[in-house]
Amino acid sequence: MEKKLGALLVFLAVSLVVAAPLFAANPPKKVLIGISKIVAHPALDAVEKGIKDELAASKIAAEYDQQNANGDIGTASSISNKFKSEKVTLAVGIATPTAQSLVNTLKGTPVVFSAVTDPVKAGLVASLKKGGKMVTGVSDMTPVKQQIQLLLKIKKIKRLGHIYTSSEENAVVLAGVVKQACKELGIEYVETTVSKSSEVKEATQAIIRRVDALYISTDNTVVSAMSAVADVAVKNKVPIMSADPSSAEKYAVLAAWGFDYYKVGRATGKMIVEILKGKKPEQMPTRFMTKTSDVDLLVNLDVARKLGLTVPKDIVKSANRVVENGKLTKK
Repeated sequence: MEKKLGALLVFLAVSLVVAAPLFAANPPKKVLIGISKIVAHPALDAVEKGIKDELAASKIAAEYDQQNANGDIGTASSISNKFKSEKVTLAVGIATPTAQSLVNTLKGTPVVFSAVTDPVKAGLVASLKKGGKMVTGVSDMTPVKQQIQLLLKIKKIKRLGHIYTSSEENAVVLAGVVKQACKELGIEYVETTVSKSSEVKEATQAIIRRVDALYISTDNTVVSAMSAVADVAVKNKVPIMSADPSSAEKYAVLAAWGFDYYKVGRATGKMIVEILKGKKPEQMPTRFMTKTSDVDLLVNLDVARKLGLTVPKDIVKSANRVVENGKLTKK
């Protein structure tokens, strides 16, 4: 019996040695995720990080091809074609233009959009209640009216300026929302448009003396040039209300109320994991960031002081992030 057992152990040992090269030569295949974002700025970078962290937390062995279109539609198209030739397992479009390009190019590959305000008007899905064929994702529709109402608690204004990108569907949709909110609040709406980030400073200079405050939405082209907007606004003592707390940490923005884009990325990552595990995109409705914990409020007391404004104590108390004496405090 012992001889038979010894022979069996020897056989198994030899088998493992022979089989070892086979396993080494054929490791488990990793999925390739293509990520295309329209431009690099803190909010979209946070989305990208959130996606990768969520997949890592879910123990998805993924490789990434991360691309930045630098605000150029032609570049976005080239990125989409690159992903097509690479045969990515799944593609992510961060912001409307890149998501649209991916959907138009990658017909047989799942596409997950993120940080898209209105995916229906953008033509990504036919309904918010279900995904499109191989397409679904996360919306970042922002609470515009509440943001403007917050601004009014700090400063009474008659005219609100809004700079947005006329060629970006996401921005155009939000411009309509801002205009309607101003009408309901009895404020004159003053707009100016740009087509690229290099035009933002000039557009701000053209509008700044006609307004009492500026509203900046989640317009990626404008947000990527926030330093120029803030520079002009501070020199003219005009406050900025922004929908992007991430970029507001670095620039002279009076207040910013919007989504934690890292959490938007984590939510997007969850959808990606579900698809990689077999769920069909068309079975997945567009997801929205609806929890109170998903929203951040930043107040810059240094900017308020420069503008001669006093931020009510209840607003400061409710803020998740406060800038004072050059320091950022997160609660």
